Formats: sequence, C-alpha cells, structure tokens
Amino acid sequence: MRRVRAFFGGIHPKENKESTNSTPIQVLSAPEVVVVPLLQHAGREAKPLVAKGDEVLKGQPIAEADGRISARVHAPVSGKVAAIEPRPSASGRELTCIVIENDGQERWVERQTHPDPVQLDAQSILERIEEAGIVGMGGAGFPTAPKLTPPKGVIIDYLLLNGCECEPYLTADHRLMVEYPEEIILGAKLMAKACGARRIIIGVEDNKPDAIAALREKAGNIEVVALPTRYPQGGEKQLIQALTGREVPSRGLPFQVGCSVQNVGTAWAVAKAVRDGEPLISRVVTVTGSAVAEPKNFLVPVGTGFQAVIEAAGGFSQTPGKVVAGGPMTGGAQFGLDVPVTKVTGGILCFGVDESKTPDSQPCIKCARCVDVCPANLLPLKLEAYGMNEQWDNAREYGALDCIECGCCTYICPSKRPLLHYIRFAKAEIIARERQSS
Repeated sequence: MRRVRAFFGGIHPKENKESTNSTPIQVLSAPEVVVVPLLQHAGREAKPLVAKGDEVLKGQPIAEADGRISARVHAPVSGKVAAIEPRPSASGRELTCIVIENDGQERWVERQTHPDPVQLDAQSILERIEEAGIVGMGGAGFPTAPKLTPPKGVIIDYLLLNGCECEPYLTADHRLMVEYPEEIILGAKLMAKACGARRIIIGVEDNKPDAIAALREKAGNIEVVALPTRYPQGGEKQLIQALTGREVPSRGLPFQVGCSVQNVGTAWAVAKAVRDGEPLISRVVTVTGSAVAEPKNFLVPVGTGFQAVIEAAGGFSQTPGKVVAGGPMTGGAQFGLDVPVTKVTGGILCFGVDESKTPDSQPCIKCARCVDVCPANLLPLKLEAYGMNEQWDNAREYGALDCIECGCCTYICPSKRPLLHYIRFAKAEIIARERQSS
C-alpha cells in the first residue's frame, strides 16, 4: 500500500456535501440561447471562426486557439450565430462571447470516433485533446494538451489524477467518479500515454468511499489511493507531496519533479474526446446552498446562464444574499445571474442573506494561525501588510507568487481580516510588473 505523506498546514472546514453527494447527475437541456465566452481557460482568448448569421452544428469549432496557451471553443448546440459581442462573465469582467440561437435539433458535426483509443500513439492523442478544446476542469483551466507536453528531455514518472474535490459543497467530481469510472480510467491511460508517464495514481479523499470503490473496480494496475480529508488536499503541489513525497520548488512546476497532475473531470473529457469524438461542450456542475430549493448535480451545456441552471434546481428557496461561481474557498461572488456556465464552472452556490454578510475586520492580533495553516509555508500576515501598503518588492521577497490562493488564511483568521484579498492584489501587481520588464 502506498504511503501517504501529509502536507504542511491545511484546514478542516465543514464539508456541507450531504445535499448532493448521493444525487445522480441529471442532463440539463440547452436553453433557447447560449452565450459562449471565447476565454474559458488560462492564457489567450480564442479567435472566432464564425460570423453573425452563420449556421453552426453542435460540436463545430467556432473559435480557434490563439497561440500555445489557448484553447478551441465549440458550439454546444446547433443553430444560428446571433451576435459576437462583450457579455458579463463569472470572472466579473465582460468577455467577448459568441451568442447562438438554439434550433433545438441537436444536429451534430461529423465526429471521429475510435473503438480502441489506447492503441493511438501519443501524438494522435495530444492532437485529439487539442482539437477538442480540453482544459483543466479543476478550476484553473490551463489548456490540457500543452500541460501534457513536457519540455524536451524531461521524463514524467507519474500521472496523478486529482479526485479529492476538497472544497466544501462541491460534489461534481464525486458523482463523475461514481457514475463514470470507466471513462475516468480510460482518460487517465490516454493522458499517461500522451505525456509518457510510467505510472498512474488517482488520489481521492477518504470521505468518498463509494467513488474509491467504483474507481478501484475499473482501475486494473492503476493505483487508487484514499487520502485524509483535509483542505486543500487537491492543490497541485499538495497532491504531489501526499502521493509521491516529492516537493515542487518555489515557483516551480510539476514536471520539474517528474509529475503531471490532472483532474478527474479532465480525464472524463479526454475519454469522451478521443474515444467518442466529442469536444468539451458540457460539464457537471453542483448547484447547492441554503438558498436553493432542490440541490442537484447537472450535466450542463457550456453557455447556459446561471439563472436557467438555478431554476432547474427548483429556484431559490429564500431570498439569496450571495451566489458564488465555484467553491466557497476559491470561488467568486456574482453581480448577477446573466453569466454563462463555462468549462471551468464546477459549482453554483446560493446562500441566504444571513450567511452572506461580510464580517467587520479587526486589527491583527499576531496569533500566527494563518502561518500555521498556510500549505505553501508562507507568512500571510506579512504578505497582507505588504499588499495593503503596496510594498511589491517585499511581497515578492516573502513569496507572494508561491501563494496558491486557497483561502486557508482568511478562513482561520480570528480577526476576520481579508488576507487573501491583499495577497492576490500583490501577486497581480508583481506579475504585471514582471511582464512589463521582460
């Protein structure tokens, strides 16, 4: 049995998964109009391949990648392009979107299937992943094909699949593992072949015994490891340390320690793309929270508005005080519900007014609890002060760029200080200055 190594820090927030962790995935029909952003990933916005008035088929490429760190975008429905224009997004920014009027006919583009995809060579697998517009579905959205292409001469020992889903409330990955273990195992094998990984390990938190059992039944010689339930167990560097004992250096990347880390949702999407010829045009989304009438997990077409998804979950059960895209630790509160689901939308959380009040922050009492829980071994109280006072050089020296933005520091702070807010502010400024000087 593989030895599990504990990472430094972390917290044990209340899980709040019981409303949806046993709820099977329901397929949500596409709305009459879908709004598809051209930026659903890390890197550069995709470039449109269609124009207003064009007829499109379901699965048809409607935007091409603009450079290596970018990703294709496909039509989630068949119909007519009504507009290409800026629209609100879950990120809080307006993004260029392709608006498609759904004709309701589900007319698919011709798909290239393969009955035994593991027989494909590595380059063919990578090409199909790239053509399908697959990005990391754990939240970061980094394009998958370049992530599976290590620098020349680098050997990948391990492909690690993240099945932890350590954020409270979210159960989309949990249900995928329970209901689609065969696809996840296939996707893992395909990605391992693509990057040349010698071994595959899937890490799942031990609060998901049904998911662990389902994966082990289909795993063959792939290791499925039960990990202690602790946030942020699913962080890339934390998962590498827990499963392999290797530590990624400061500002380093997993390939530097012979690892490639992918999400179980990404593995499912890879299997669908390489075996079935289906691009990434839908994803599983958890809709839950105290203000939702019927918490559920849905397979949602990309471009579906938050309003429609919440209505499919019975609508609001009380006046909402806050709607969050993603998890409660790393997600973002929304200005409105006229934003679309994208490739990286893992959850829509709806909270009542009483739960949504922002506490008044008090002066730091130097208790160092934020230091005790920081999984990146940083000094959050120092970084917050440097961010507040715009001391960018000091923030950089104290490791701001190593912050994984997990929110443990803000969660644990007895003075309710917005530590992560100011650390993010400092990181953004440091990165902008580095780009300007390069």
